[in-house]
Amino acid sequence: MASLAGVFYALFLLYAVGRLFRKSATGAVEFIVASRGLTLPAFTASLVSTWYGGILGVGEYTFSYGISNWLVFGVPYYLYAAVFALFIARRARRSQVLTVPDLLENNFGRPAALAGAGMMFIMTVPAAYVLMLGVLLNFATGWPLWVGVVLGTALSVSYVYRGGLKAVVATDIIQFFLMFLGFLILVPVCYSKFGGWDFLQANLPTGHLKWDGGLGVQAIAVWYFIALSTLVEPAFYQRCFAAKSEKVAKRGIFAAIGLWMVFDFLTTTAGLYARALLPDLANPVQAFPALAAHVLPPFFQGIFTVALLATIMSTVDSYAFICAVTLGRDVVGRWRGKLADDEEQSLPLIRMSLTVTAVLAVAMALLSESVIDLWKILGSLGTPVLLGPMMLAHKGVRLSGGKTALVMVGSGMTAAVWLLLGGGDAWLGVEAIFPGLLFSGLGLWWVSRY
Repeated sequence: MASLAGVFYALFLLYAVGRLFRKSATGAVEFIVASRGLTLPAFTASLVSTWYGGILGVGEYTFSYGISNWLVFGVPYYLYAAVFALFIARRARRSQVLTVPDLLENNFGRPAALAGAGMMFIMTVPAAYVLMLGVLLNFATGWPLWVGVVLGTALSVSYVYRGGLKAVVATDIIQFFLMFLGFLILVPVCYSKFGGWDFLQANLPTGHLKWDGGLGVQAIAVWYFIALSTLVEPAFYQRCFAAKSEKVAKRGIFAAIGLWMVFDFLTTTAGLYARALLPDLANPVQAFPALAAHVLPPFFQGIFTVALLATIMSTVDSYAFICAVTLGRDVVGRWRGKLADDEEQSLPLIRMSLTVTAVLAVAMALLSESVIDLWKILGSLGTPVLLGPMMLAHKGVRLSGGKTALVMVGSGMTAAVWLLLGGGDAWLGVEAIFPGLLFSGLGLWWVSRY
């Protein structure tokens, strides 16, 4: 299995490295938003593959808690993605800005833009996805985890260095087809070999077929607040900024929602089969690759491994790019006043920031043990900081930049302290995102009044 997977991975690697020899992007608009020329198919395929990079985390959660995966990682994200499409997508495309902090600066001034950019940088470091690359390569090839993490990260950011968003989208289109191909092979094979719903009912723990997975209401409900991060999701905004038209932005998101529903059905079903067939699996993060090793012949197992790699890499490159743009242009460039002088001066800073992003992602991945924990922590910190100001910005509300920045920083610190007091879990039975949102809401109300 490992040798065949290595062949498939080598072929995919050659394709990705080939992106290095494409013509280098010139100009900030071309590099950051692909000259605002994304068509509907490119917009949709890129968004679908980028937003689903947490594939091993989905397997981990389904293996552990069953069909509640759909209520945690499916429904809330469909809901807020639809809200984004209906109320934000057209406005984002119409704004003619390049990044989310630009919107914040237009309404609240530079301090708020810097505070938002700092939080976005933390949120978009692709540590969780880099960790998944390492876990998958370790499983498929036997390489040490750190080797897979470093190699996968280096490969994922290399072609972005020259081509910017155009290079990201070009690889995303291929990765989109691969991610569906892998699960369209795996799930039917499981069904034909072992049967359908009756088999799962007979071989799954009772809690896995309950709506909450035995976790309780708050454990499910908190994700509906964490999923509010969709409304401030940098990848959504970046694709909308880069769309060919306002219609492409809106329709592309709705098309993506439909495709996510199909893919969620495939992944949740595969996770249930993994739990039923491999109840003693030591590491649930390996649920999908372990299931493929158990049920697929070597050739198709190799295809499935590449499908997982493609799914994860499509998110690593997108978030590494957003993270680098945020650090290089929106933090350092804005702090030094480079944007006001010449937008093009930000490009060297962005390219240098790709290296910083890659190193930070590798370090965070090697220090973390759970993909789900990383998602929850970053979502709990970032949503309180960005949600309120971004919604006010879309309404055209203008507030004091200094005071707004203080509220943004305070809401993030409130959530962070709550996480620390709870040891990463809910303190006093309350998840950290709630006090963070409360601080943000009260603080922004105070700023608007005084």
